[in-house]
Amino acid sequence: MKKLVAEFIGTLWLVLGGCGSAVLAAAYPELGIGFAGVALAFGLTVVTMAYAIGHISGCHLNPAVSIGLCVGGRFNKKELLPYIIAQVMGGIAGAAILYAIVSGKEGFSIGGFAANGFGEFSPGGYNMTSALITEIVMTFMFLIIILGATHSKAPKGMAGLAIGLGLTLIHLISIPVTNTSVNPARSTSQALFAQTDGALPQLWLFWVAPIIGAILAGLVYKLVSPDDKID
Repeated sequence: MKKLVAEFIGTLWLVLGGCGSAVLAAAYPELGIGFAGVALAFGLTVVTMAYAIGHISGCHLNPAVSIGLCVGGRFNKKELLPYIIAQVMGGIAGAAILYAIVSGKEGFSIGGFAANGFGEFSPGGYNMTSALITEIVMTFMFLIIILGATHSKAPKGMAGLAIGLGLTLIHLISIPVTNTSVNPARSTSQALFAQTDGALPQLWLFWVAPIIGAILAGLVYKLVSPDDKID
């Protein structure tokens, strides 16, 4: 239960910090933080939580991460479903808090609410194929970074920083394509509150693609480095 509470809190913070920066701090053309600021915000949520709850739950904050670690032999499959439920519920809680904040402004409009999308709902107008490729590849690389940084032979104490910077880089690459998911919990939380026609109908891609990327990474890394045990 302590692990699940930690995952709930951590995913709440990821959504509130990352999506919150996109909805609130990036909304001003002259003073807003822009794509780079949003990318950094997502990375910072992971860095801060890695050192806050990493010793409790491993700080997955992401169903794709839990699945990838499970496939890679680094996470107990018996804990997989409870982790995913805790992560999705934490993401929804974070989005609910963000919604409550945003709705406190007179004349507010929820709009896309930092939801992920493709086609007309992609920030850069990229189609479904581009979105699918992007999410698979970015999640694959994210899991490679995580599996490598948390390996027993990796430098101690640096995993949180490497993973956070990795997520920042991923956002810098892919925000224009899909608004960057690589995390089904993050996608679900925003889709539930977004006031656009595409958020929920397109949500399937942001579950399928990250999971495919995570499974591939788990298989590949297990072949490259098969000597690590479940933490």
